[in-house]
Amino acid sequence: MSLAIRLKAETVRSLAFGAIGAAYMGVGTALTRPIRFVLIQNLTDKVLMFSLNGIDDNFPLASNGYLILDITANKTREDGFFLAEGDRLYVKQTTAAPTTGAVYFSTFYGDQ
Repeated sequence: MSLAIRLKAETVRSLAFGAIGAAYMGVGTALTRPIRFVLIQNLTDKVLMFSLNGIDDNFPLASNGYLILDITANKTREDGFFLAEGDRLYVKQTTAAPTTGAVYFSTFYGDQ
């Protein structure tokens, strides 16, 4: 039995500025695996609000800002908590719609 776990990436998810409005919109598709590490980038020209359930406001990100979450990168394969398979990231404008750029959601998981 090997205890080595490799960090692997899912395909980056994105949402262009023109699709971001006053209501929450999903950023790409749902997660296909339990996720250990997350990078969220707001590369638009406006402050945006993000949600993990598409209903509640969870956190804002400044224009050209990012959020890195090392959820459980240093745990064994089954230990710790994860963003669950099937979860999704949502985004909406705060005061004004962005006019350039996109939001990017990069996710990483552990595999042997």
